[in-house]
Parts: sequence; C-alpha cells; structure tokens
Amino acid sequence: MKEELFLSEIKANQGIIYKIVSLYAADPEEKKDLYQEILLQCWKGWSSFRGEAKFSTWLYRISLNTVLTSIRKKTLVVYQDEVPDQEGVDPVQFEQEDSKALHTAIRQLTDADRAIVLLHLEGYSNSEIAEWMGISANGLAVKLYRIRQRLSTLLNVPDHE
Repeated sequence: MKEELFLSEIKANQGIIYKIVSLYAADPEEKKDLYQEILLQCWKGWSSFRGEAKFSTWLYRISLNTVLTSIRKKTLVVYQDEVPDQEGVDPVQFEQEDSKALHTAIRQLTDADRAIVLLHLEGYSNSEIAEWMGISANGLAVKLYRIRQRLSTLLNVPDHE
C-alpha cells in the first residue's frame, strides 16, 4: 500500500522531475542518472513525508536538493537542448519552439538562480521560495529583480524602466 501510493504520486508528478533534470543535466545518460537519484532520494524520504505540504511541493524540494548536491560534486557541466524521450510524459514546456530562447537563457544562470526561476515559474510564492532557499523575503525580491535583469540582457529585451 505504501509503495503503491508512492508510485502513484511519482507517476502523477513526474513532469516536475523532468523539468528540473532538463534544466540541470548535460546529456541523456546524466539525465537518466539524475532522475534515478531523485527517485532514490524521494523513496528514502517517503517515510518522513507528513502530508503537511502538497506532494508536488515536497517533490520539488527533494529534486532541487538532489540536483544541487549532484552539481556541487561536478566541476564542468556542458548543457544540451534535448530531453530524453520518456513514455507517457508530455513534452516539457521548455522544449517548445517559443520558449527555447528562454530555456537557453535560464541555463546560463547560476544554479541557485535557476532554482529560484523554476520555482517562481511554477507559481510558488516568494515566501515559500525564500524559505526553501534559506534567504529573507527581501533578499529574494532583490535576487528576482537581478535575475529578471540578467534574463532581459541574455534575451536582448530592451529595458522599459
């Protein structure tokens, strides 16, 4: 029963893992390894999931922590724009034609800034993001402003201020 519920939740929310992996992994093999590591960490932490937050929120936190830990262990990461095909999963939004430039720009951000953007785009509140990232709400507001400026520069968007 416990295992079935876990598998059901993972299947319903696997798009979260694919989004995170597609922003941080370099090649198809690395993406597969990272996906498996996220699943392993989720399973290890499953018994401590109390349901106080939505499963998707918990999954984001585990996935981002796993990815950031993995990245800290590596010195050089070369990104590619392809996501491995996964049966039963809709293509990740970032892979659509209209958003490839944004995807490329987001990949040029620091690891922490990329995590902030991902959570922001997923609709998490600034207070939730600040708590997860271990910074103040004001610190997050400043970071978001700077991230927007950086993305505007990377995307060659004129400044309208």
